[in-house]
Amino acid sequence: MTDPMLAVYRHDAHKFHGRAHANALPEFAGVPVNQPVPAGADGDAAALSRPRSQRDPVVPTHQTHHRLSLLTGEAPYATGDWSRAAVVEAVRDLLTVADAESAHQQWLESDVAALFNESVIVPYTSLKYHTLLVASLLDAYRNGTEFDDLRLVVDVAGEIVPYRTVYADERFALRFASDAGGRPSARLGSRPWRSWASTWHRLTGHPLQTDHDKWDMTLDANLRRIRAWSTALQYLEDFANWRDG
Repeated sequence: MTDPMLAVYRHDAHKFHGRAHANALPEFAGVPVNQPVPAGADGDAAALSRPRSQRDPVVPTHQTHHRLSLLTGEAPYATGDWSRAAVVEAVRDLLTVADAESAHQQWLESDVAALFNESVIVPYTSLKYHTLLVASLLDAYRNGTEFDDLRLVVDVAGEIVPYRTVYADERFALRFASDAGGRPSARLGSRPWRSWASTWHRLTGHPLQTDHDKWDMTLDANLRRIRAWSTALQYLEDFANWRDG
């Protein structure tokens, strides 16, 4: 049996290949994939990004697992420099990491995982950040922490907490924890739902320079409008890449 903390980084491998979970293959490149995630962490992470009851697609004309960028409105898979062969190789490298902590770091740094959405119905969601959210919740649950005890914590750049960090760039990192240790933070709430905007708004200290930086002002204003967690985290990454590019 695969270590659950390693399996979590492979549990949605079928989405890379455009398959439904019911048709998912049990193995890819010699490793087990598409195994269920224990403790309800997958369902809770999904609830952070999309309504459980939603059946109708947000964008009826978009029917693939290629993510739509909230920043550009386009699919990075189609508009970027990715060839199919490059995607296949990068996915193989991502899913065959043999150590759970290394897998976490690989997902944080992954470009290929950001090409795909977590749900075709809501194509702005991000498979990359959904997976990181699942891992963070699973690690918390396995350590006896309930969802309503968790907080979103802002860490300094370069501080990566295995399994718990859900976002990292050159300026700051974000993670789930029950104890903020004096860092800026905000409670996630009593249950998992699309609460990104309200949680971001309630942070006791913000990592963006909204008092004088016009781009941070724009970023912050948009983040306060986004409800879905994986969409917001991916928007943070896309905005940072656009700004640095």
